[in-house]
Amino acid sequence: MTEPDGLVRDLLRDLVRIPSVNPRGGAGDGGETAVAEYVRDWLARHSVQAELYEVLPGRHNVVAVVPGRGADAVVLESHLDTVETDGMTVDPYQGEIRGGRLYGRGACDAKGPLAAFLLAVAELAAGEPPPCTVVLAGVCDEEHAYRGVLHLLDTLMDRPVVGAVVGEPTGLVPAVAHKGVVRYTVRTTGRAGHSSRPEEAVNAIALMAPVIAHLAAAPPAVPPHPLLGPATRSVTRIRGGTGPNTIPGSCEVDVDRRTLPGEDLDTVWRDDRDELAGLGAEVDPPFTVDPALDTPAGADVVTALCGALAGHGRPSEVRGMPFGTDASKLARAGIPSVVFGPGSVTDAHAAAESVELAEVTLAARVVVATIRGMGGPSCG
Repeated sequence: MTEPDGLVRDLLRDLVRIPSVNPRGGAGDGGETAVAEYVRDWLARHSVQAELYEVLPGRHNVVAVVPGRGADAVVLESHLDTVETDGMTVDPYQGEIRGGRLYGRGACDAKGPLAAFLLAVAELAAGEPPPCTVVLAGVCDEEHAYRGVLHLLDTLMDRPVVGAVVGEPTGLVPAVAHKGVVRYTVRTTGRAGHSSRPEEAVNAIALMAPVIAHLAAAPPAVPPHPLLGPATRSVTRIRGGTGPNTIPGSCEVDVDRRTLPGEDLDTVWRDDRDELAGLGAEVDPPFTVDPALDTPAGADVVTALCGALAGHGRPSEVRGMPFGTDASKLARAGIPSVVFGPGSVTDAHAAAESVELAEVTLAARVVVATIRGMGGPSCG
């Protein structure tokens, strides 16, 4: 890479300076398309053609292809959207650099990994054709309903794909497993009344108290995963009451159930529903369902990444990650997937989100070596 430090600094700062907060269920695209357009134009300046694909009205993915010696493809996928900026203690869009780190929303999750993939693709396109065809995808909506990666699967439908590297902040370690999630709402129903006469009402918040206590005291009865540890169940939000002088007739809590590979997500919800019904609670169908990831450590893309890390003097033992990613959707479609990127998950979504620029540069070099190490049967 030419002047890697300056190149990565300018690229990542440009990406961070484009606001791209996921609109979730709201109108607009939050800036995802502006990032996609920047990626397309940056790649064009490095002799790589990219196209925009509309996923939802006004919301786009960007996909580029670097032809290889073989038709089989390796996908480099990262997301364009970020979480909200509320409570940040640094300017979310300035791209300030201090002590070798670049600060701002998305610097770590996941514009740092995206920048690393862009740098890697530019280098691969400038040299000898890689053994595999490389597909770079920047996708929308990862932070909400992962509709970008689902659309990408449609885009890739007729292309043979032998593996994927999904860009997320893993601290430059290869992550082959992560938890899934089932999120649902639990409701207790009482009878509203005046707070001066509580004996004539039934307090729904009081009815919810033993439900919350049970959820805290009774973790899921699932054997732990060797890389991920135990399944978990947490109350993450509570809603109840209409005023300070009214006994509430309804109370709701949201539950975040983190699942392990091998758990059936529908069964998880049905078991929790039946369990909590015994405490007098009603459980709504889940509003978020996302599978776990469990890629075999011997998959070609994993061994190539581990070899590239070892070649750069980095730890190469496979790990598990607690957070969910687009990799599980790719893996469910039959694409062996590994999660990898610069930055730490502790800095993702943080008030002072940042990433070390040198780590982004190293990530790009490792990705180049990974692609060049994908020879043999894996790339036909």
